[in-house]
Amino acid sequence: MPGFKRILLKLSGEVLMGQGAYGIDPEQVARIAGEVKAVHDTGVELCVVVGGGNIFRGLAAAAKGFDRGSADYMGMLATVMNALAMQNALENIGVVTRVQSAIPMPSVCEPYIRRRAERHLEKGRVVIFAAGTGNPFFTTDTGAALRAAEMNCDALFKGTSVDGVYDADPKQVATALRYEKVSYSKVLADNLKVMDASAVSMCRDNDIPIIVFNIREPGTLLAVVQGEGTSTIVTGDANG
Repeated sequence: MPGFKRILLKLSGEVLMGQGAYGIDPEQVARIAGEVKAVHDTGVELCVVVGGGNIFRGLAAAAKGFDRGSADYMGMLATVMNALAMQNALENIGVVTRVQSAIPMPSVCEPYIRRRAERHLEKGRVVIFAAGTGNPFFTTDTGAALRAAEMNCDALFKGTSVDGVYDADPKQVATALRYEKVSYSKVLADNLKVMDASAVSMCRDNDIPIIVFNIREPGTLLAVVQGEGTSTIVTGDANG
């Protein structure tokens, strides 16, 4: 499915940990920045959303007694830290980058302004969207789907630790089968854990394909953007 003009890349915070159990691994961040640069160098306009699970998970903290709203705000702040780390790594290799936060913090980064973000993309800058939607009770998956819709992206690329969507957890079920294509409705009906239901529904309603691939495999992002590599495409016209 090549020929993308503008895409949104959604990364989990855990991807930035590398082999660690917590926090940010500079080498891993630099590697992912290189993957982003390889796509950017082809002329594709690229925006990024990074989760915060490597630093703080609001839902997990709420389960342990934190107020859910406060815990979610803490998780949003973690995504800002990750966004700044990604910005630093990208600019170290010559990619002009802007961070826009849904929670205004002008001393640190730009506030999220849709038209300004579009202008950055048109000028060839990578835009990293931080702090989710700016609201508790929404995941960064939903934030990514929202930004992909607002930016009129051709697709949402979900970088994970597996090479697509399976009918069972491939890490636990050896016979799990990977889908080449799968419909939004099947993902929702079978609870296939691509993204949360709100994010999948938003992509379905705005006809934004979700492309799931393994970001941990070097070179895969560029290959998938160019219509090669291994991935699963979630669309409205897939069988099932």
